[in-house]
Amino acid sequence: MTDGHGGGDHRPGLTRQAVVEAALRLLDRVGLDALSTRRLAAEFGVKSSALYWHFRDKEELLGAMSATIQLAQDFSGPSEGEAWAEWLVRRGREHRRLLLAHRDGARLVTATSPGPEVAAQVEGELAVLVKAGFSPAAALRSVMAIGHYVTGFVLAEQGDPHDSADGPPAGAAELLEANPVFADAIAEGGDPQSEAAFEHGLHMLVNGMRPYPKPPAKALRERP
Repeated sequence: MTDGHGGGDHRPGLTRQAVVEAALRLLDRVGLDALSTRRLAAEFGVKSSALYWHFRDKEELLGAMSATIQLAQDFSGPSEGEAWAEWLVRRGREHRRLLLAHRDGARLVTATSPGPEVAAQVEGELAVLVKAGFSPAAALRSVMAIGHYVTGFVLAEQGDPHDSADGPPAGAAELLEANPVFADAIAEGGDPQSEAAFEHGLHMLVNGMRPYPKPPAKALRERP
């Protein structure tokens, strides 16, 4: 096995990275529910057992796929002159873009644990906010709130069976007629899963975040 599994499969091109890249391409074609090690092995012309030289099981493979998507994000801190709030908005947009880049990307990320590499990158994000005046707890909650919002928004986008290019879904007119406030909201703001809707929610969330003073060292020591 290779990559920490104690040996190696010597077929040309069958490396851990190649398997992950092929798995992401297969995901884009068939979706998460139809992704299987058997179908993935067929991409290399091998049996499923050959993949287990590189991954203990499918769960580990999915975790590596998820990490690859998340680690594609730029984890550097704010650029020169960029406020922490602007940085958080930029990161939220980029996170959404990366999830949308793969079919069922949001489902994949929510179904797997982040892993040590992603956790190390998040540590850097927290350090940025702590430097800006957030307590460690407030920094973590802020980062998680944005992550949950973005992932949830993309889950709704990728799970919507209706394609707006096909026109409104059947029964939409009757639904709006029966719910006039909802109809006014749609008339004013358009699709609630639009780019503008995402931006509104993201800015509303970030604008509500404020650095909280850190508790004094004495109070920390006196906690039970």
